[in-house]
Amino acid sequence: MRAGGSRGGSILCKMNLKDTYNKIAGDWFRQHQPDSWWHEGTDKFISSLKAGASVLDVGCGAGLASKYLVEKGLSLVGIDFSEKLIEIAKREVPLGKFLVMDMNNLGSLEEHFDGLYVKASILHLAKKEVPDFMLKLKERFKPNGFIYIAVKGANKGQQEEQVKIEHDYGHTYERFFSFFFLPEMEKYFTDAGFKVIWKKVALTGQTNWIEIIGQRV
Repeated sequence: MRAGGSRGGSILCKMNLKDTYNKIAGDWFRQHQPDSWWHEGTDKFISSLKAGASVLDVGCGAGLASKYLVEKGLSLVGIDFSEKLIEIAKREVPLGKFLVMDMNNLGSLEEHFDGLYVKASILHLAKKEVPDFMLKLKERFKPNGFIYIAVKGANKGQQEEQVKIEHDYGHTYERFFSFFFLPEMEKYFTDAGFKVIWKKVALTGQTNWIEIIGQRV
């Protein structure tokens, strides 16, 4: 999970999510170091870009994927609304540029990018917010840019939007999640003007991760 979203459009819920990630930042970083389910999709994304291409990591968290992207030769800017996660990202990825910023405020960025990387960030948005957010992402692209998005997959009969109460790292906290189906995500892409060029559902533990790469058309 990465920070960087709003919870159902509620300012109060957004602050609760931000506070949660600030509280668990160090433990979250250590727990997710071994994650590798996103490597294949990320490599596909990287292969679509030229060497030295500019990438915006939206909801970069502690910079785990940011570091991977920088090591592959990309120029990276990462944003996240958690100050503590950004502190870790700056420490771990000195060649990246990191900003404390809510991903809903993408319009305040002046730069446009060759690629957008959005792993485990949209899952903190209510589904009704996703279409408008996809358009916000599109505004940050250079012509013919590429985008990678990963979200948690939904199971049939599962509540698709829910607040999960968790007991980890010595804390009790809650986070809002949206869960998605692959055809649903593909429609978000096409409705926003992206051509889907690669997709996969990756199983890790008990979670299905939907990964999609699109190109602006």
